[in-house]
Amino acid sequence: MDDYLEARPITTPFGLYDCDVPCDGAVAVIVSAVDAARELAKPPVLVEAVGTQITERIDWDQSTLTHEPQVLGPAAHLWTRTSLRPSDVDVAQLYDGFTLNCLSWIEALGFCGIGEAKDFLDGGKNIARDGVLPLNTHGGQLSHGRTHGMGLVHEAVVQLRGEGGERQVPGARVAVVSSGGLTPGGTMLLRADA
Repeated sequence: MDDYLEARPITTPFGLYDCDVPCDGAVAVIVSAVDAARELAKPPVLVEAVGTQITERIDWDQSTLTHEPQVLGPAAHLWTRTSLRPSDVDVAQLYDGFTLNCLSWIEALGFCGIGEAKDFLDGGKNIARDGVLPLNTHGGQLSHGRTHGMGLVHEAVVQLRGEGGERQVPGARVAVVSSGGLTPGGTMLLRADA
């Protein structure tokens, strides 16, 4: 914590460890009809719902200090496309290009109220592997590197297939993934096949 608090500032309110790490990397996602996917060697992961609604200005200089723009619309839209609720989510892979992105997604998706992410995250118990909302189980972009959200999709699939090894969330069946904030963002709800 001392290293984090003493890190050099980048721009208010972010210090060095509030910013994701540029890296070289690639992620491939194959989208297929479910019947064809069920014939493959690995179990399919199904797209339950997608949220993409734009309800706020998308210009960076017209944003708010209370949350990142382009999280409230996609999050609200997501929950209109499914009967599942935040309490059904077993693991979350939320965009964390900057620490505020992740906090904004936690609030927008309804895991806590608007303005309550600080208390929800206090002590880290709620977001631990055995917590209420296991979060960014591979370290997120802040630790894993910036793949513009695609690493988050990959990790959700790993978790839903039960292939996470030491970082596996036991019994993970439903995952939420988000990307973006400030510029257009989106979110997906993924689930293990039957």
